[in-house]
Amino acid sequence: MSNQSIIERAEKVIMNTYGRFPIALVKGDGCWVYDADGKKYLDLVAGIAVNVLGHSHPRLAKVIAEQAARLIHVSNLYHIPSQIDLAEALTRSSFADRTFFCNSGAEANEGAVKLARKYFDQTGSPEKFKVVCMENSFHGRTLAMISATGQAKVKKGFDPMVEGFTHVPFGNYSALEKAVDDETAAVLLEPVQGEGGVRLAASEYLKDVRSLCDRKKLLLIYDEVQSGVGRTGKLFAYEHSGVAPDIMTLAKGLAGGVPIGALLATEEVARAFSPGDHAATFGGNPLATRTALEVLKILEEGALENCRNAGTHFLAGLDDLKKKHPSTIQDVRGLGLMIGVELSKPGKEIVDRGLEKGLLLNCTQEKVLRFVPPLIISKGEVDHALSILDELLKSL
Repeated sequence: MSNQSIIERAEKVIMNTYGRFPIALVKGDGCWVYDADGKKYLDLVAGIAVNVLGHSHPRLAKVIAEQAARLIHVSNLYHIPSQIDLAEALTRSSFADRTFFCNSGAEANEGAVKLARKYFDQTGSPEKFKVVCMENSFHGRTLAMISATGQAKVKKGFDPMVEGFTHVPFGNYSALEKAVDDETAAVLLEPVQGEGGVRLAASEYLKDVRSLCDRKKLLLIYDEVQSGVGRTGKLFAYEHSGVAPDIMTLAKGLAGGVPIGALLATEEVARAFSPGDHAATFGGNPLATRTALEVLKILEEGALENCRNAGTHFLAGLDDLKKKHPSTIQDVRGLGLMIGVELSKPGKEIVDRGLEKGLLLNCTQEKVLRFVPPLIISKGEVDHALSILDELLKSL
């Protein structure tokens, strides 16, 4: 099969919901992928921050095969040992006491909002249901989560929005404080906005938000779907500030490519859920949770350290490119291997030309190149990417 033959088949049967590139990826090895025509690409997208250990990682492949031969799915009608192991690992490494497993980030965020509303219903304040969210945020594609998302483009054509979500500028504490009223239940934010252009919340801002939530008796929810699981050089992005939430969501990289989402919360908040309040048929199945456990082990054994080192090297290289191309690169920002390069013009041309030169790139907010490669990327591979980027920038 060729790229073209696969594309022709897809156009007949797949819904038109993605603006896809004209290639079909059929094989991967580490930080590299291959298309159906045999062309090789360095992957700086990693399934949109999902493949934290790259492609075809031998230990993940072994665990997945072993678990598939033993037990893939049984449903949450029964106890699942690897699910318990994973919940213990996540709570041991975070602020949380309890975990709920689902299949995606959008599901985890839906669960977070449900839990916040149920918490206030259970504690005698059923009037508290509103959630204050951030402009330029992204929380998923379900109807409630596009209502929570602070980007008009994802809402277009889906009105009316779900009631109860308001938006304030990211990082503007004064606006947030003014938006809180007697019906507010929670503040929802990403410590690092991914789809919003890799924008980082300042530690002082997060401390102020935490203080506001404590003072007004609100819940603080962190969406770490993209920034969690080592992406920023720490297991969770909130660790950089030391400001813990009451609820946190994870997904993307948690099982290295196998679909999984997680909702974490303190004991006080989590006890608001009782049987029948929330569920996910496939959530936390043996295959996904066993794989996620292996991902966490590999991160602890060195991948997390590599993320920090490679991220520092990447940011330094991008800063050098900014000096060489000051009229094109306006800003370089990021943590670990969650990096954004803001351009003075739309980034589509660079992304398209990068594809031609064997480099998979991503652009968000029209002008921000977002780099979220596998956390195992080497400094040599980073240098290869920087060399191509330099060439692309010169050609503009």
